[in-house]
Amino acid sequence: MYQLIKKDGSAKRGRFHTVHGVIETPVFMNVGTAAAIKGAVSTDDLQNIKTQVQLSNTYHLHVRPGDEVVKKLGGLHKFMTWDKPILTDSGGFQVFSLAGLRKIKEEGVYFHSHIDGRKIFMGPEQSMQIQSNLASTIAMAFDECPSSVASTEYIQASVDRTTRWLERCKTEMARLNGLPDTINQNQMLFGINQGAIYEDIRIEHAKRIADMDLDGYAIGGLAVGESHEDMYRIIEAVVPYLPEEKPTYLMGVGTPANILEAVERGVDFFDCVYPSRNGRHGHVYTNHGKMNLFNAKFELDDRTIEEGCGCPACRSYSRAYIRHLLKAKEMLGMRLCVLHNLYFYNHMMEEIRSAIEEERFDAYKKQKLDGMERGEEI
Repeated sequence: MYQLIKKDGSAKRGRFHTVHGVIETPVFMNVGTAAAIKGAVSTDDLQNIKTQVQLSNTYHLHVRPGDEVVKKLGGLHKFMTWDKPILTDSGGFQVFSLAGLRKIKEEGVYFHSHIDGRKIFMGPEQSMQIQSNLASTIAMAFDECPSSVASTEYIQASVDRTTRWLERCKTEMARLNGLPDTINQNQMLFGINQGAIYEDIRIEHAKRIADMDLDGYAIGGLAVGESHEDMYRIIEAVVPYLPEEKPTYLMGVGTPANILEAVERGVDFFDCVYPSRNGRHGHVYTNHGKMNLFNAKFELDDRTIEEGCGCPACRSYSRAYIRHLLKAKEMLGMRLCVLHNLYFYNHMMEEIRSAIEEERFDAYKKQKLDGMERGEEI
């Protein structure tokens, strides 16, 4: 159940009640593709940096270790020792990203595994079955994420098929949640809005899926090559047609600036690999912009990454030391950068929630963007 606590303009401050606990929104979901955050981050670490939701990948876990294996071990929460909400994506994005290895048909998608080349079929029912085996808190509907440069005709046909697939997902999830051996019989289903950068297709699709009374709604198919201006235009066009009393999730987005802009337009949920991926390459987020700790100027810099930051890296270590670790290819360097970045994102979401509650989100957003756009700290 989603509870809308406060609005500041279009920005929403909410509370989403799930079987695995309450999610305070807006929220950033830390991406743990294969049931772990890349960068040697443990579930204890995630608790310490105030992570609310962990996201895992249906396709990758189906391929390895296998969703049946995870079910036999008690589901994803027990498998990875995580007691808070988990969202699993549907495998639909792999339809887009594994373009050379798949064939899309009405019944579903035929893949070749990127690991061993074996043939895999996944349709709406299979995606729901895999996610039910994983026993995540929130399952995503199976969809196609078409290229943003595809023709209008292809986009419309794809969106129509995604709608038909969503109806099948809803039916299958209801069936699975009623089975006696299902681990999480309260698994929720989010539908996904598609339509590339065509406002008319997006809006019509939003209206159709809003009528299906799902647990939440995602905006998919953005941050896949279109401009930021197009992304913001589509979000602004679509959100008013999605139910305000349900959470809205912008998939795969993004930078701190992207998140601030999307919150302003009414988005509740976010996920992105940027904090962990950039951290593994020595790029860290601060209120003064992004820093590359490989830069020579940090060789003798005994300051923390950011003064006042409460993350594990900034509580104990200097820029110079972390730079040394990165240069020496010590895993601890990557780990500290990833922890700092995830903490930065989670802390920013706390600040956003407070700003909305206190009706000062516009001022907060301006201050945050101005600080980050000033560039790297000297």
